[in-house]
Amino acid sequence: MENFILIFENISSVNRAIIIVSGITFFWIIEGIVPFKFLNYKKWIHSIPNFLLTVTTIIVNFLFAFLLIFASDWTFENSFGIIHLINSNYLIINVIIGILVLDLIGAYLPHLVQHKVKLLWYIHIVHHTDHKVDTTTANRHHPLESIVRFVFTFIGIFISGAPIGLVLLYQSISVLASQFNHANIQISDKLDKLLSYIIVSPNMHKVHHHFKLPYTDSNYGNIFSIWDRLFGTFMELDKGKIKYGVDTDMNEKLNSKFISLLERPFRKWHNHFS
Repeated sequence: MENFILIFENISSVNRAIIIVSGITFFWIIEGIVPFKFLNYKKWIHSIPNFLLTVTTIIVNFLFAFLLIFASDWTFENSFGIIHLINSNYLIINVIIGILVLDLIGAYLPHLVQHKVKLLWYIHIVHHTDHKVDTTTANRHHPLESIVRFVFTFIGIFISGAPIGLVLLYQSISVLASQFNHANIQISDKLDKLLSYIIVSPNMHKVHHHFKLPYTDSNYGNIFSIWDRLFGTFMELDKGKIKYGVDTDMNEKLNSKFISLLERPFRKWHNHFS
């Protein structure tokens, strides 16, 4: 395990990008073999804005990566954070604690906040306006959302006390988990339900992408499903009834244009304050 963490401690930005591309490629292939829904769309055309937004996410994370290193180094030098407080001699315990805390603060919490704070929802709505949810949707985030999530992850490092190797391991798992639970893949209902007791399964997260409330405001988790169950935000819906999108923003043509998606939060803010 220690050698495994060391690998991520020294992982390059190029290799992290390869993990993202590999995950998308793998689930893209599985989607074609066992699709969850037979979506009537041209997959490559649909993926273009999502891929472009993925690039902006990679750029944002690359530009601010030095802050993650700073936060991690500071917690180590000052023995600050939950991991240092518990001070376990077992690395596996530190890894589990670190990933749990980072998933809670770096993924679940910012997701919840972006749904509850209207000005932040105008940023996050870019993710929800995908009418054909598949594995490429996982990285369909406005650059401003990437910054919001980065800030929460930054805070999560201080609270967890996670070393940089563990932080990068968490981010890699988080990316793959998101690609998995967004993927348009069909797995048995029993297996999906079993998985949903521990991790966020595809059927569980598809509920979050249903176009109407209260389902849109549920199932915020990314890696672990325990946060939704613990904080009362878990909901179920017959997968056959799921319709993607947002009921207040159903212009599919506009929602598939990259420039329009970049402008979306600014237009929303302008209308909000006008």
